[in-house]
Amino acid sequence: MKRLTFLTVIAAAMTAQTVFAASDWRSGIAWTEPPVVTPGEKTSDPPSDAIILFNGKDLSAWEQEKWTVNDDGSMTCKPGSGSLVTKQKFGSVQLHIEFATPEKVNGSGQGRGNSGVFLMNHYEVQVLDSYENKTYFDGQCSSIYKQRAPLVNVCKKPGEWQTYDIIFTRPVLKIEDNKVVETIRPAYITVFQNGVLTVWNHAIEGDTFYHVPPTYQPHGDKEPISLQDHGNLTKFRNIWVREIPDSNQKPPQTQVQFYNDAPR
Repeated sequence: MKRLTFLTVIAAAMTAQTVFAASDWRSGIAWTEPPVVTPGEKTSDPPSDAIILFNGKDLSAWEQEKWTVNDDGSMTCKPGSGSLVTKQKFGSVQLHIEFATPEKVNGSGQGRGNSGVFLMNHYEVQVLDSYENKTYFDGQCSSIYKQRAPLVNVCKKPGEWQTYDIIFTRPVLKIEDNKVVETIRPAYITVFQNGVLTVWNHAIEGDTFYHVPPTYQPHGDKEPISLQDHGNLTKFRNIWVREIPDSNQKPPQTQVQFYNDAPR
């Protein structure tokens, strides 16, 4: 009798499992249909919804057209001319940018191939020749300058082209009388250098400074992207950006969860 009861329980459990496996569970969230985006032929090519910031031909997307556009489709920082700033302003973005530090090595530490990619013109991802070049770790290539050292050093030799793929979520700041009175949500950043994860979902602590600790400064929900003039002949090419949502939060649930047993 006991054996029969045990077998009956097992059979019932298997039947219930089969019923649930055949059912189609739904979350009750009314998702919007994702838009169709056509990817580039290569992962470095811009997808169909990308905004092209530098196509190798001109600096029309930038406020000051003072850096040098080269015949090979790259541009070179003109030392002393100042940073390059986009005309368009951005908040949360996916950014692709390629760079090469000077092939001829001059100097050491922070003096080799120094530049920077500034998100919202406030938050810097360091560009530096960190190939066999010692410096402070939170100031080497791929660092969030003076805030976060990269997980690994994947720098190529001087003169070789390298890539950054950056995912950046803007901060949410409460500003009163032109002062930040509360950081409602910090900015977050993830960086891939040469296809390798170097910074993972780092909560940015504030604006990038050289001489004082980082603190958030007042700014708009969208600000320009800028490339730093640090006095070195660093090159850039193939720069494009995609605007992305400010939050990864799910939309609200519009009905209770349910099982849809209709044919799929």
